[in-house]
Amino acid sequence: MREYFKKLYTSKATDFYKEVEVNLKNKQKMFIVTSNPETFTYGEKLANFNQLLLDEKTTLLPDGIGIVKAARMLGFDVKERITGIDLATKLLEICNENKYKLCLLGAKEEVLQSLIKVINCKYPNINLGTCLNGYTDNKDAFFNKISKEDIDVCLVALGIPAQEELIYKHLDQFKKGIFVGVGGSFDVLSGTKKRAPKIVQKLNIEWLYRIIKEPKRIKRFYNNNVKFIFKVKKNKNL
Repeated sequence: MREYFKKLYTSKATDFYKEVEVNLKNKQKMFIVTSNPETFTYGEKLANFNQLLLDEKTTLLPDGIGIVKAARMLGFDVKERITGIDLATKLLEICNENKYKLCLLGAKEEVLQSLIKVINCKYPNINLGTCLNGYTDNKDAFFNKISKEDIDVCLVALGIPAQEELIYKHLDQFKKGIFVGVGGSFDVLSGTKKRAPKIVQKLNIEWLYRIIKEPKRIKRFYNNNVKFIFKVKKNKNL
């Protein structure tokens, strides 16, 4: 697991966003994984996902506060969280400013259509390419199609590990572009769900806000966060 932490991006979000802008301008390719404890847990369980995380083409961002705390416990100087929703929002802004081409895959059809309306209204300069909901049977066809569209950014909201595995499977079909798995971000960006209040975000307790809103999340939180921290503490002493 320590190998994952070695790959984590450690600087501030503003520095990372500048790096993304430069790569877009220079037509470079990036595959970004927004990492939380569940991400690294899957890496330890699934050989293919482990390979994906450790690939030099993959950039690991510290999304969850659990990852930030664990990294610091292990001696890695991670400055701050860079969440999937914040990154997705920044990418929309960058695409709008530069008239970049954006493709979307994921969520329910009604959520996707709501997001498209938000983009057309709030980010009118974005060049929208193929957009497909996450319930289509042939998701490979989506990537085969957009590989011919000269895209700049692709956001995939299928949940972990499906979104990352799908991107990684098709990554070599593209010469440029920013590819990110953004989980449930389409729900928030479309206005279908509300994000935690700013004060909650600042205090790094969005996880608690989600549990209060959706109590069924508590088991998942325990399995992927509480157990994770105990494991990190154990590894720290090895």
